[in-house]
Amino acid sequence: MGAVVLTAVGAAVVYAATRPDRNDRTVTVNRLQDVQRRAEATRIAHRRWFAARKADLLRQIHAAKARNEAAAAPPQPAESGSVPEPQIVRRFIPFGAKRKAETRAYAHRHYGISTDKLVDPKVIVEHYTESADAQSAINTFATDQPDSELHELPQTCAHFVIDSDGTIYQLVSLTEICRHTVGLNYTAFGIEMAGFSDQQILDRKPELDAALTLTRWLRCRFGIDVHNVIGHNESLRSPYHRERVASLRTQTHDDWKHADMNVFRRKLAALGGC
Repeated sequence: MGAVVLTAVGAAVVYAATRPDRNDRTVTVNRLQDVQRRAEATRIAHRRWFAARKADLLRQIHAAKARNEAAAAPPQPAESGSVPEPQIVRRFIPFGAKRKAETRAYAHRHYGISTDKLVDPKVIVEHYTESADAQSAINTFATDQPDSELHELPQTCAHFVIDSDGTIYQLVSLTEICRHTVGLNYTAFGIEMAGFSDQQILDRKPELDAALTLTRWLRCRFGIDVHNVIGHNESLRSPYHRERVASLRTQTHDDWKHADMNVFRRKLAALGGC
């Protein structure tokens, strides 16, 4: 068999015969680009679908969580249309993160609960300030220093202070625990009245009327019975009294003794129901 001799001209002819056509290459490139575009479009569509699905699932989760929290939370008292809110001057004392943390520690130490929140209050405690006006009590409550009697933090406070002329000041949110009555702070609102004795306040009509009006509004708003409106001196009689610190289990004060609170409660009941 003889050898095949491929000349330069022959090679050129063979290459020309087997070389891919330029138009074919263009078609192939265009098809590849089209496939890539469709693949990218599919990926984008998938990402958008998954993002929308994720957002929808998150909305469902948040809605379910909100429903569960609403079901677990105690019912919030509704305003009574027949018992309007009295005129109240909001003069809130500082009650920031530090004081709330001290309140949680106090509640844990004395009641075995770790919260600064007043939840489902059952009692209203009446006090007098042992001062001529409301401002001196407000000044004391505003300073977050250890109290002068028990030397604890946070400083004592009351939700309301009523001045001798009947002006009502709110110092603390109704959702916060205030230190005003040993054994009851976890479940009680505190109302302070400017004065030095029960009788002085019973004889001071503007202040007494303000105290009765405020107490009625509070008890009707939160569903508190008249018999759970008490004087500080009656604190040990309350069925809600509890105290973990043994040395404080019989601690109380002289303000608003039982006989004087009977007068107060009769006047409160005379204002009518809720």
